[in-house]
Formats: sequence, C-alpha cells, structure tokens
Amino acid sequence: MRDIIPYPRIRDLREDHDLKQAALAARLGVSQTTYSKYEIGTSEIPLPILIRLARLYNTSIDYLLGETNNPKRYD
Repeated sequence: MRDIIPYPRIRDLREDHDLKQAALAARLGVSQTTYSKYEIGTSEIPLPILIRLARLYNTSIDYLLGETNNPKRYD
C-alpha cells in the first residue's frame, strides 16, 4: 500500500476558481469520486490530467505537485 500524498494545491486552485468538484471532474472526463481521490491523495493523478489542470490554471505541473512555490508556467 502506498503512502497518502495529498495535493492541496489542486483543491486550493479549484476553490479559487469557484469550481465544484463535480463540475471540474466532468470537464476532465472523470467522476467526482475519482477527482476527490486526486485531491486527498488516495489516487495518483495521471499525467494527461495533470497537464489539463496546469493548462486550466495557467501554472506548472511542478506547482500543482508542490515541488515549487512559483506558480508561473515555464516558457
């Protein structure tokens, strides 16, 4: 069993953009339950979903994953 690694930034960004989990999940083509598991860290976020989230929020994947505090996208 793997450790739970939550992704608080994807929750914070979703809330900052006034999006409900169900609406964002539908936009990403996943169920609300699946998206919820991404936020709390019980499911790994697939790379295509990470890319779509980074594009949606105009940020880097590193920022989404907490690897940097700089939200700016790389050019």
